[in-house]
Amino acid sequence: MRSAPVLRGIVLWLAGTDLRLTLLAVPPVIPLIHRDLHLNESGIAALSNLPVLVLAVSSMFGGLLTMRLGAQRAVIVGLWAIAISSALRGFGPSIGMLFAMTVVMGAGIATIQPAFPTLARAWFGERIALGTGIWANGLLCGEAISASLTIPFVLPLVGGSWERSFMAWSVPVVLTALALSAVRDPNRGTPKTSGAWLPNFRDARVWQLGVFQSAASLAYFGANTFLPDYLHATGSVGLVGAALAALNVGQIPASFAVGLIPMRILGRPATSLLVAALIVVAVVVVLLFGGAGTVIGAALLGLTAAYILTMSFALPALSAPADEVPRLAAGTFTLGYAISFVTTLLSGAAWDATHVAAAAFLPMFLAALIVAVLGPRLARVIERAPATASEAQRP
Repeated sequence: MRSAPVLRGIVLWLAGTDLRLTLLAVPPVIPLIHRDLHLNESGIAALSNLPVLVLAVSSMFGGLLTMRLGAQRAVIVGLWAIAISSALRGFGPSIGMLFAMTVVMGAGIATIQPAFPTLARAWFGERIALGTGIWANGLLCGEAISASLTIPFVLPLVGGSWERSFMAWSVPVVLTALALSAVRDPNRGTPKTSGAWLPNFRDARVWQLGVFQSAASLAYFGANTFLPDYLHATGSVGLVGAALAALNVGQIPASFAVGLIPMRILGRPATSLLVAALIVVAVVVVLLFGGAGTVIGAALLGLTAAYILTMSFALPALSAPADEVPRLAAGTFTLGYAISFVTTLLSGAAWDATHVAAAAFLPMFLAALIVAVLGPRLARVIERAPATASEAQRP
């Protein structure tokens, strides 16, 4: 019996939240990990961005696994890997276990991510844009949920233990895996895909799109990594929860904007220049103003990062024939995540070397520069794309 579309949509949205739910449970408890395990800022940067590096290395292999197992099975395998490894991160507690299980968790996320477009197509057929909008919105909401609820709700629930908070956030992932296992795949007999799957790094489009996507990660993951300790260092501990919540909730309006506003308007050069300017304004507000200014700046960083990320999801489909999109997307993810990881790690090292907390925010200015330079160039890709292709990106 075919599962109702509404049920499939709910399960797809829940699975989308699991792409970020356990990952973004780390920033709110960074000060506690800092205290208990005595990590310096370089170590904190490595911990927060290690899943990003794993995503860079593993995304292409996640695509291969999707071809071998099918999208639904690949997502189920990834969900179990995320749930188990996330819960074990606090075992000990031990630095070795924390980092090792973070690697496994990142690999689980990498297994899921390439499967989602295929799963959305299998479940929603010609309404692929609707399926894409559902899981993309789930991803953004997952970031907001764990970042916003860890401090006020989850930590008190588990007695203030960051170790048990990781276990608590694994529970929804387990429930989603069980729900997904119970849903009948309406396209179980779909033939397996074959052909080239490794990214072509000699393709200039891979580098343009990869660097553009890295701007989203530089702004978003950089803020998630360094905002908590920055606020502690500047005597604004009480703002950590509100700032992280604003950063993550601020992303959600961008997902609706990209879904509702035609791509040709969002892709105009002026839009990219505006986004670049807003990134600069957001960082300046966070660094120079306290109180409500910090929260507003964090919300702006979330909004702009989500815009860049969502556009980077759409651009591979607008830049290549259908049979080349998986390779181009894999190369985009690989480069984008790799650049973000290395740059954020260097940011932590800069803070350690200079003892100036603001030094960790320099890559966010780099993100603004990337958007200002590459955004207008990539706008020409959207202008050349058929109208139907652009509108197909709308949820």
